[in-house]
Amino acid sequence: MSSAFPERRATSLLPAVTAICAIACAGGDARRAAPPVRTLRVCADPNNLPFSNQCGEGFENRIAELIARDRGAVLSYTWWAQRRGFFRSTLGEGRCDVVLGVPTTFERVLATSRYYRSSYVFLSRRDRGLNVRSFDDPVLRTLRVGVQIVGADYANAPPAHALSRRGIVANVVGFDVYGDYARESPPARIVTAVAKGDVDLAVVWGPLAGYFARRQPVPLDITTVAPATDGVLPFAFDISMGVRRGNQALRDELDEVIHRRRADIDAILDDYGVPRVGAPGES
Repeated sequence: MSSAFPERRATSLLPAVTAICAIACAGGDARRAAPPVRTLRVCADPNNLPFSNQCGEGFENRIAELIARDRGAVLSYTWWAQRRGFFRSTLGEGRCDVVLGVPTTFERVLATSRYYRSSYVFLSRRDRGLNVRSFDDPVLRTLRVGVQIVGADYANAPPAHALSRRGIVANVVGFDVYGDYARESPPARIVTAVAKGDVDLAVVWGPLAGYFARRQPVPLDITTVAPATDGVLPFAFDISMGVRRGNQALRDELDEVIHRRRADIDAILDDYGVPRVGAPGES
């Protein structure tokens, strides 16, 4: 089966003397076609650690590099801030063929099988000894609780809804999930607030918490939110790569790499402190 990656053919003009030598050495075959250059075109945020940045320092950058090497492809990026309209402006307009870090159930893309599953976590300073594991812990009513806010209530992340359902509102401190984009790694502010004591505890998406907790001046505890659902509200998500809907050939090729290189992908996730949880979607 032909590759699902796009091809770019390189052409060159050879000096006459080179052509003559080629004829002599190749038994009269004056021209040999150069192998096609395969390209893996990825759209990613240039300022969104631990996931990606323009310096290639995120774990999604490293996974994309792994896939490109595995398939003998050149990795090409289109950088685009992950804000409203990201998928319309990237995959939708043909600027790239793959976006990493997409929820498996996201309907705007054709998703691969998952390459990790993570969860929201409770994050607190170790010296506080809070040990909060559930949104039903009564101590949450007495603490300053940081939570990531997307925008209007209907669009907010699951932890914001879980707290609101329990009437835990007045003591909640919101942190924009996008952060101040003029600063490096804008989403890190919520983790820094926990370390500094600006909030007592925060509910943070696992990969963000795991990466930035390691970079704080004080030890932080990370505890997976349990149970994994609150009614129909999920706190854990399967994460996949997304391709343009209808591009099943590329999706299948990426799936093959994900399954075959799963140990290498897990090693990258471990390097970045990404907490993982099991089921559903166990492979």
